[in-house]
Amino acid sequence: MPEIRGFIGTHDKDWEDERQWSHPDLEITVVLEGSGRFVHEQEERRVEAGHVALIPSLSAHSFHAMTPIRFGVVLVDGLPMHIGELFERLVVLGKPRLIALSRLDQDRYERLFREWLRSRSSTLKEPVRNDLAWIEILLLFLNEHSHPDQQSFTVSHTGDYIRRHLQEPIVIGSLAEMAGLSEEGFRKRFFKAYGMTPKQYQQMCRLEEAKWLLSSTDKDMQAIAEQIGFAQLHSFSLWFKKTEGCPPSEWRTRQRRDHH
Repeated sequence: MPEIRGFIGTHDKDWEDERQWSHPDLEITVVLEGSGRFVHEQEERRVEAGHVALIPSLSAHSFHAMTPIRFGVVLVDGLPMHIGELFERLVVLGKPRLIALSRLDQDRYERLFREWLRSRSSTLKEPVRNDLAWIEILLLFLNEHSHPDQQSFTVSHTGDYIRRHLQEPIVIGSLAEMAGLSEEGFRKRFFKAYGMTPKQYQQMCRLEEAKWLLSSTDKDMQAIAEQIGFAQLHSFSLWFKKTEGCPPSEWRTRQRRDHH
């Protein structure tokens, strides 16, 4: 019978594993926020948000935080062969491997991971089959969207820039220059990579950040509005209501009620 565990671990900047650990589980650990170091035997690599560590069973390793850091961890002992093959396809010669997800793919993976954790907290008729189905989905996603160490799309760096600078307006010329492309070429490459325009991507990122701040912090509405690029609280409230169907204050109240 497979043994499967999943959890989110949050640590401060001074946290680190006491030593290199090895265990019989296959491990899939994604860095959700922050940065740190991943050590396997004598090899040390920096890891940041979007990096996924795939660690075969009995591989000695350790993690060390450099900033406050948050991990999404999957541990599996006893995968069926057809699912285990997906994991083996991702690692190299049975050794741990680091891969990188674009910011958009990281968000998608995190949503899948969190949905799996939510499903585990409910009463399931067939919990093991449910877990195995989710593990297969996560591994299929990684097989489809992982890139060796660096993101493959030139425009992915501009996507990350947009996400880190939500207060700034979208200037296609500047973003195209950053990507080393013409404006027309940049628009086409960006749409191919993200399935939306840079402006649409910015709006999506603003909404995700607003929801994160509303649900996980006690910041007031004005501070949240300014943090995601709205100088006026009224404009932020109208935009949020148009997108979500209710004002941000009401959305926050519902979230807290539903999760307590």
